[in-house]
Amino acid sequence: MTTSWTVVRVLRDRNGRLYLTGLLVSAFGSSSLWLASGVWVKDLTGSDGLAALCMLALWAPTLAGPALGTLADLHRSRLRSTGRCPHRPGSLLITLNLGLAALLLTLFTVDSPGGLWLLFAVLFLYGAADVVVDAAASALVTAVVSPDLLGDFNGLQLTVREGMKLVAPLTGAGLYAVYGGPAVACLDAVTFVLAAGLFALLRVREERPVRSGDGWWRETAEGVRHLWGHPGLRPLVRAGGTTMLLASLSSTTLYAVVDRLGHSPAYVGVLYAVQGAGSVAVGLVSGPALRLLGARRFAAAGIALTAAGVAARAVPSAPVALLAGAASGLGLPCVLIAALTAVQRETPGPLLGRATATANTLIFTPNVIGLAAGAGLVELAGPGLLLPLYALGLLLTAAALA
Repeated sequence: MTTSWTVVRVLRDRNGRLYLTGLLVSAFGSSSLWLASGVWVKDLTGSDGLAALCMLALWAPTLAGPALGTLADLHRSRLRSTGRCPHRPGSLLITLNLGLAALLLTLFTVDSPGGLWLLFAVLFLYGAADVVVDAAASALVTAVVSPDLLGDFNGLQLTVREGMKLVAPLTGAGLYAVYGGPAVACLDAVTFVLAAGLFALLRVREERPVRSGDGWWRETAEGVRHLWGHPGLRPLVRAGGTTMLLASLSSTTLYAVVDRLGHSPAYVGVLYAVQGAGSVAVGLVSGPALRLLGARRFAAAGIALTAAGVAARAVPSAPVALLAGAASGLGLPCVLIAALTAVQRETPGPLLGRATATANTLIFTPNVIGLAAGAGLVELAGPGLLLPLYALGLLLTAAALA
């Protein structure tokens, strides 16, 4: 009853509904593309390692997260100085969504291994835009919902994103199988245009980001100092980074796991769909769970559950692989929701874009490292050896946080 009531309170707000709807639309296209891109590369090259590098291209821009977050804060500050920010706080979201829609259409030219450089370039720019969007959206969310509902709202955001794994990967894989990769890119472009239209309808007031006048890098450093100097935020962000490192290492084994099961590469979409179902469930209860357990215990419980899912994936059985995906879907989002909610609650509005992007960098940069290292490791050792080691690391991380 409590969960249902808090969800209703979030959805009752007009701006909250518009934002979540726009997120749902764009997440559908994004989830379709990132799976299809890996299958696309696998079909063109036959390489598991190159297919895994698609995810690396998407995540690599998180390395520049603090600077990109400063860009989001300064954009809001500039709009406030012209009097437009109270009316169109989502203008950066609109611009980036329309720009990504145009960028995706260039993928129609990729039809051979020689054109893969363009696919990787588009995925990299896609990831960079996503870093800025996340920073701008974090500040926007604090203006959309009250502080006591931030955990519930962040859970709903995750439910929307991960819920797309129930349908989008299968849709993308099916569309790819029939019409090829360019058709999936076109679908993603259309969803970005629709999302931009929804964000254009938002009407909220944000706290004005104030420029210190000390220069770009000093302003960027303010967000870093706040985040790493805060005793409540630092352990959550550190645990999130370690978790994402180990989870990304395990994710690079997915194509090898599917090969062991005797399925085609497109079967990865089924595993992601099951994982999405788990994430939908935990997103709906994250607000009450955070209030009941506290951020650190909620995050630690999720990390431990992720460890169980990673270990189970080493078993060469399709039913066990599906259960492992569900466990990972339930567990992995917990530390991300806990860390993001804590950052939003403990950070002043003028610093929120920078602090959010810095947190994302510290959490997701290990993800980039894991994807790069995992792409090489999966060529040298099988999932039966690698996955239990990754699971052990996750269990130690959960114990340290709890």
